[in-house]
Amino acid sequence: MTKRKIKAATAGLAGTLAVLAGPGAAQAAMGPDAAACRGNRPGILVTVSGFKERRGNVRVNVYGSDPDRFLERGQYVRQINLPVSRSGPMPICVAVPAAGRYAVAVRHDLDGNGRSGWSDGGGFSRNPRISLTNLRPSYERVAFNVGPNGSGVSVTLLYRYGLSIRPAG
Repeated sequence: MTKRKIKAATAGLAGTLAVLAGPGAAQAAMGPDAAACRGNRPGILVTVSGFKERRGNVRVNVYGSDPDRFLERGQYVRQINLPVSRSGPMPICVAVPAAGRYAVAVRHDLDGNGRSGWSDGGGFSRNPRISLTNLRPSYERVAFNVGPNGSGVSVTLLYRYGLSIRPAG
């Protein structure tokens, strides 16, 4: 077997093992639902990155398969609130009731007052572009499938800078 074939086989095996181990295997999941990302049950490992500052709280809302409920007050399937970690991305596990189609919305409450403010950040699963005239992406742009053993999604936070919305830094 050539080195190229060995390398390809090793990469394939590593990918298969990562899928079998679940979405939380590569990093330690945070939050009250952390066990869902370590077991064989549906959970979403939301990796939040791009914090403007390391203070305040981060809130992750997971919405179910009904597009009409997406971003509607209190219509989420599960909500997790945590203080912002001191460094690095935050891998936050959110348990979901079953495999299916979900969408994630994340809010970085910079001052921790529980209300949306001009300097707070936010983001969505699948990282859609947003603007001051379009702060709410469609459900179709952010929805993704979660299997019976869970799934992972990365969210890069966006912040307002004058008349634009973009990642920090």
